[in-house]
Amino acid sequence: MKSSVSLLVLAGVCSTSAALLPAFALDLDLDKKITREQVKEALLERISLLATPLSADQSSAGQSLAGQSSADVNTGLTGDSVVDTPPELPIVPVAKLKPPVKPLPSVVQVSTGEASWYGPGFFGNRTANGEVFRPGTMTAAHRSLPFGTKVRVTNLWNDRSAVVTINDRGPFIAHRVIDLAHGAAHKLGLISSGIAQVRLEVLR
Repeated sequence: MKSSVSLLVLAGVCSTSAALLPAFALDLDLDKKITREQVKEALLERISLLATPLSADQSSAGQSLAGQSSADVNTGLTGDSVVDTPPELPIVPVAKLKPPVKPLPSVVQVSTGEASWYGPGFFGNRTANGEVFRPGTMTAAHRSLPFGTKVRVTNLWNDRSAVVTINDRGPFIAHRVIDLAHGAAHKLGLISSGIAQVRLEVLR
């Protein structure tokens, strides 16, 4: 009952300041008897406090807070926020790719015998497969191996080796197994001797 009477008194004293009544009513002790004059004095004191202008320090503090809050809204950062730059990643050198290693040719047939060579007097002629015979070529003549066959020839007298391509037919002397062109004979050290014992390895 006392609470309702006090609220009615407040409404009658300050009908034009209805927005201040809820805040002011919290400060009143509704269990005590108060007079109309006490209510009026307390209300006027509250109004005078609200009407007091801010000091210069309070105004500048308010402006700085407003500016900070505006900057925080624009940047999305608070005063305590710290932006850490990510560490630089180490530069890893790109490994150079090695070219694929070609597998070594396999040996499908081995034989031995006497080798001879031919060259001067035949340069410019056509071999059995139609190629022009020229100085310095790494080719050879064989009686039965297919044209284009690769043969590793090893001179058994000096252990020098060379790979030749069969492109001609011969030799036409029975105990000889291969007739080397000028370039192959030079690499095997066969020029001065004219003949040599050799090992033939047919490659695939």
